[in-house]
Amino acid sequence: MIFFRSLRKLSFTRITIVSAMLAVATPCVAHAEALLLVEADTGKVIEAQNATYPWYPASVTKMMTAYVTLKAVKDGKLTLDTLFSVSPVAASQSPSKMGFRPGTQVTVDNALKMMLVKSANDMAVVLAEGVGGSIDGFSAMMNETAQKLGMTQSSYVNPNGLPADGQITSARDLAILARAIIRDLPEYEYFVHIPSIRFGRRVTQNFNKLIGRYPGADGFKTGFICASGYNLVASATRNGKRLIAVVLGASSGHARAVRAAQMLERGFAADSLSWLKPVSSTVDSLAPIDASPPNLRDEMCNGKRHRPASDEDEDIVASAGGASGGGEGGLSFLVSGLQPPVAKPSEMLAGAPAPSEPIPVYTGPTRTGPALIAAVAADADNQTTARRRGKKSHLAARKPGPEAKPDAKSDAKPGAKSEAKAEAKSERKPAPIRHANARTDAAAKPTDKSAAEPAAAKQAKPKAAAKPPAKPAPKTSSGDTKPAG
Repeated sequence: MIFFRSLRKLSFTRITIVSAMLAVATPCVAHAEALLLVEADTGKVIEAQNATYPWYPASVTKMMTAYVTLKAVKDGKLTLDTLFSVSPVAASQSPSKMGFRPGTQVTVDNALKMMLVKSANDMAVVLAEGVGGSIDGFSAMMNETAQKLGMTQSSYVNPNGLPADGQITSARDLAILARAIIRDLPEYEYFVHIPSIRFGRRVTQNFNKLIGRYPGADGFKTGFICASGYNLVASATRNGKRLIAVVLGASSGHARAVRAAQMLERGFAADSLSWLKPVSSTVDSLAPIDASPPNLRDEMCNGKRHRPASDEDEDIVASAGGASGGGEGGLSFLVSGLQPPVAKPSEMLAGAPAPSEPIPVYTGPTRTGPALIAAVAADADNQTTARRRGKKSHLAARKPGPEAKPDAKSDAKPGAKSEAKAEAKSERKPAPIRHANARTDAAAKPTDKSAAEPAAAKQAKPKAAAKPPAKPAPKTSSGDTKPAG
């Protein structure tokens, strides 16, 4: 009996070991994540997990859009002052976007800033159509560039990363692209670490939470769609050494930032004992895995977690532990043998970003001095006007006219409510606008609801309003009583 128990225990142990080996070899789709940390100068791999597993890029696609566009600027094919027009195709893109009407003109410079800071999908299409003639033409340029850079696992269908079956990359390829931006476009690299932009009255912070929070953070881009999870390519420089961290498939915007900061901390702390480590491979030599990218839609967007295909949403603070191994600062402390970092990554990223002046962006041609101030003011005025029109339209669409509302309440006949709605629809347009204004004015004054309702009743029933008796009227022959106005 003891023999069989020992045999069963041994078999269970073997099964556990085999399962663990398979878990290492194949990423678990329920908690899929790809991680990579490399040196920017040499491409040396410091840390890697599922780094060559195919992945949906989401908005980190815009890194390639920026690279192709800025390469065209550097080659003299266009300038940062070149004006592109917003097409109907660009205007129809899903959020996040600037929301400009077709025909609006934007410079390459402003379009790049809006695309990289706000992750504006419409601006990515504006650049694609301006540089490549069309989305398909620009996608061909993106794919050609990827092959030249050695991004053998990447293919592009659109310039913004919105969901598409053929839009694929890997952590390996994204690290190669980040190195290419640093190496080939040093004069334009400031585009990838702008802390915030101001358009009219609206200020947008960079979705990359390391910018302005993590010491030395200086790039690159975030991305999210349901299928990919939360992606981030980040870089930081410390003591003259620059590292690139890639996180794909994190559970939230906060989690991806913490994960990247953890890797960067480990990478910088490991410098003191780098002579103990064997020479690692370079990012270019990592062997690609032939597989389909994991689809995280069920995990990211099912149930209560309904999300747009955009970084412009609420973060869910996730646990800092996970697939990367090691807690915050723990491995750094062991490797350095000195002292733990001053603050944990989660603490660094929890606060507000360092104060900075938002960079103004605007529509129309390049402007400076008083002309720039006037352009920014004009965009602010347009925002205010559009917001007022939108609010009135929203109220008019949701509320019936003032004549229909009291009737619908007082009439007890079946179907009266639907008749009132039909009547409201047949009314001319000024009616709901007057109603919306009346509601707005009433909300602006510190009067109570009971005082406002009789006024509406007087508008709806002029006969009742014409005879406001001081005391309740006596009962009529029919038994009805007329209340005081």
